Amino acid sequence: MDPLTEHRPVNGPIVYGFLRLPRKAAARQTALTGALAEYCRSHELVLGAIFIERGRITSAPDAAFTGLLDVLDLPDVYGVVLPAASHLGPKPIAAERRRKITGSGVRLMLVRGSRTTRRPPDRARRRTPGSAPALDAET
Repeated sequence: MDPLTEHRPVNGPIVYGFLRLPRKAAARQTALTGALAEYCRSHELVLGAIFIERGRITSAPDAAFTGLLDVLDLPDVYGVVLPAASHLGPKPIAAERRRKITGSGVRLMLVRGSRTTRRPPDRARRRTPGSAPALDAET
């Protein structure tokens, strides 16, 4: 396998994407697929496939997620990439899915991190309407 920093084709690391979408979401699917592909390209990952779950889910063993778990058992799989943690489903189902993915020994990567990991805005720089910067006037 060639070094990643040489900008030559490499044989991996291979990742698989997972999307949870409404039934009719062609434009959203295109945008999210593009975001996953760009994330993989910029991090020098090979996107093997994207598994797409459609509609509402009622339990963790969905067909698309089961297919994702099956490929995680293949050799040389590095991880799973998601646009955001919300693509794992509602909180109780997402917790179980996260446990299954990380339990398989692969990495779980998010294109967009959770809200708790984001830096809060710098409120010191914000001005209220009508306020002006203080000027020192020495006379």
